[in-house]
Order: sequence, then structure tokens, then C-alpha cells
Amino acid sequence: MFKRFLWLEWKSFFRSASVGKSIGLKVLLIFLALYFSVAFLALGIGLYPLLQETFPDQDPLQMVNRFVLLWLVFELGFRFMLQTLPVLDIKPLLNLPIPRRKAVNFVLLKSMYSFFNFLPLFIIIPFGIFCIYKGDYGIWNILGWMVAMIATTQCINFLNFIIKKKFTDNLKALIPAILLVVVLGALEYFEVFEISFWFGKMMDYLVLNPYLAIVPIILVIAFYKWNQLNLESKFYLDAGLKEKQKDADTKDFVWTKKFGALAPFLQLDLKLIWRNKRPKTTIYMSLLLLCYGLFIYPSDMYGHPAMYVFVGIFMTGIFMINFGQFVPSWDASYYPMIMSQNIPLKDYLSSKAMLISFSVIILAILSTPYIYFGWNILLINMVAALYNIGVNVPILLYSGSFNKKRIDLDKSPFMNYQGTGAAQWIVGLPLMFLPILIFWLLDYFIGFEAGLIGLSGLGILGLLLRSSLMKYIAGVYQKRKYAMINGFKQTGE
Repeated sequence: MFKRFLWLEWKSFFRSASVGKSIGLKVLLIFLALYFSVAFLALGIGLYPLLQETFPDQDPLQMVNRFVLLWLVFELGFRFMLQTLPVLDIKPLLNLPIPRRKAVNFVLLKSMYSFFNFLPLFIIIPFGIFCIYKGDYGIWNILGWMVAMIATTQCINFLNFIIKKKFTDNLKALIPAILLVVVLGALEYFEVFEISFWFGKMMDYLVLNPYLAIVPIILVIAFYKWNQLNLESKFYLDAGLKEKQKDADTKDFVWTKKFGALAPFLQLDLKLIWRNKRPKTTIYMSLLLLCYGLFIYPSDMYGHPAMYVFVGIFMTGIFMINFGQFVPSWDASYYPMIMSQNIPLKDYLSSKAMLISFSVIILAILSTPYIYFGWNILLINMVAALYNIGVNVPILLYSGSFNKKRIDLDKSPFMNYQGTGAAQWIVGLPLMFLPILIFWLLDYFIGFEAGLIGLSGLGILGLLLRSSLMKYIAGVYQKRKYAMINGFKQTGE
């Protein structure tokens, strides 16, 4: 039966209307997989000698055990954002004499062979071999540790399965869990309660008692059974007949009327964000990624101010990037109507610029607590926000004239490449790396203050030329009007 399921997926892939794009994407993912495999293998081979040389008085295995919990949290977050669930298209199978359990088991077993499960093996196995031959532990002790680590990876796989099925459609429900992680991270950072230390002690105890590796194996079975029962309960023909009912959202955003001619467009954008899953998720992701600085600022590894410029551009402009790069694809369903009306394109684009600029200001204000790490951090973030508003916003709007792919507003943004084209990849280069290069050159040849003044000056210049830039960009949109309309009519990904 499993062989037939695989054969069906194979035929579905090659019979798809977007098979050309799918193959190209698969080739790209294969190259990325090879790159990360080599990187993780190099880390796995070099980890034990590196720790032994750097910390000669400490046991490398005990040091690794102390960071296992941090790795698991990172892996869960990484999987949640990037790993796609191997969901079988079950609708055609519901009226066939196929046991539900077999179809469900196929989905779950397929997830166990995900690349994300193989990637940690490139670290676990080489490091374990070094521990056997160079460490003070017996073979069975290390084998027990390796089995426990592999089983824990599978636990994260099935836990991610549960979280995605329950919370992808309602990310707000994850806020308490995220806050708990943040609180525990803060307690860890300020050495109030070092949960990673105690988790490491548990792993050390498991090494000394390898039979305890049965515990994570039991957890894998438990998570597997949980997913199995959950999927089986929803595996019915009439499961999707009753549609969800919810009250209509009648928010009119009347306060936008003070913006004159831009008000109708602002109202449309705000309603689009408020009512649809994918654009609304960009807000949650923007707020979540504000914590990115916590991984960079406390470390001396990233001490160069140019790195802080990157962080500032990223944190204050994350909504700008996630939302702005798909302008006007968000409006694909009614873009032909906009183009057929006597609507000034400059006003349409100016409303987008105003919305994105407002998001940059809000995120810049929310990033002010990073002053804890120094006044220079605050200055860089404010300068980065000014640069985003003055320079990056027009760049994003200009690149939008090359967007020709529509977007399903109700799809989750995680591992969703719909609407993504060459323009999105190319625009990322000047968007993120140009300000870093400008700042680095000025900082290297003149000084830190010169770098800040240079980026600020460019941001202010962009604001002064905003009207002329909007007029020029509107002309580009006008020239590409029919190509964009034709592209938005295509329903395939």
C-alpha cells in the first residue's frame, strides 16, 4: 500500500501544471541540502577536537549536553517555520476501500524520513565516534546517548507536527508558549534559573545509565500515537462539509479619512491585513523577530558596527520586507479593476509607502529597549529606520512593478513560495547589503559617526525626493500594466 501511495505522489508531481517551477525549486533545495549536510558534517567532525583544545579542563560531552536543550528549542522553531508537513491528498481516497490507519501511517512515517531528521545525524554520529575513541566513556554509554539524541530529534519532528496542525491557523494561541520561552531564556541569561544546566545534568546521568535511552524512545511512540489518533479522528468524508462560520468583520478604519486621497487605499490595505491569514501573519512575525537582537547584541562575536546595521535594517524593516516585496500581488484579485478605473497610480503607491513607513516607525519605537546594550545600538537602529523609510521603501515599490504572480491570502506563509519570483531574490541584495556596505566603507575610512551620517543623509534625501520617486515608479507601473494584469490572472503557483 505504501508503494502505491508513493507512486501516486510521484505522478501527482509530474502531472502538475507547475512542474517546471517545482523541479527548479527541488534542484535549489537539493543544493541547499548538500551545503548544510557538508557544514553539519564538518561541525560534527571538528566539534570534539575543538572543545578539547579550547577547554582542556572540561569534558566535551558534558559541554555539549548543556547546550542540548537550547538546540532542541532552536530546532523546533526552525522546523515550525521551514518544515512542510508531508500531507497526503486524502480527498480522492476517502471514498475508496483504503484503511484510514494505513493512509495516516504513511503520512507519519514519511515525516520520519524528512531531511530535517537526517541533518542532526551529521553532528551526533561523528561526535559520538570521537567520544568512544577519545573519551573516558564506554561504547554502550555513548551508544545510549546517540540513540537518545536521535529519538529526541524524532520527538521534535512529531511535536512540530502537532503544533502546526493546531496552531498554524491561529498563531495568537502560541503567544503564551512564546512568552514562557522568553521568560525562561531571560532567567537563563541573568543566571537566575539555568534550566539548560539541569537539562545537561539529566543528559549526563543518561550517559552513565544508557538503559535510560528507552525514555525518549517511549516519548517518540507516544507522540506518534498522539498524531495517529488525531489524524484518524479527522479522516472522514464529511469532515470538511460543514464550513466554519464567523461573524463578519465590519471595521471601516474611518480614522484614515484624514489622509485625504490616500484614505480609500489605506482602508483596503488595512482590511486586507486584518481579514486574511497570510498578511496578518506578517505582523506576528515582525513582532516575534524583534527579538533577533537578543541573539546578536550580547555576543562579542558580532562586535563590528556593520553587523549592527544589518540587525537594525532587519528588525525595523521586517514588515516592510515581508509585506512590501509582494506589492501589488496582495491586490491581485482586483488589480485589473484598479487599473481600469481613473485612479492615480501615484496615490495608490503612496498609500503603500505610507503604510510600510508607519510600520518601520512602530518597529523602531519598539526596538528602543535595546538601549540597554548601549547608546550606539539605539542610534544605529534609528538611523537604519530612517534609511528604510527613505531608500528601501522606494526600492521595494519599484521592484513590485516586476511582480506578476498572484497570492492566496488565506494560505499560511510558512514554506509558502506562492508569489515568489526572481524579483524577490534580486531585490534582497540592495535592500539588506547596500546599507551595510555604505556604512562599512564610511566607518573604515572616516569613522563611526560618518557611517551614521551617511545612512541618515541617504534616508533624508529619499524623503525629500519621495514625490518625484513616486511619480517615476508610477510611470514604470503604467508601462508594465498589461504584463502584470496577465500574470495575476494565472491561478497556478
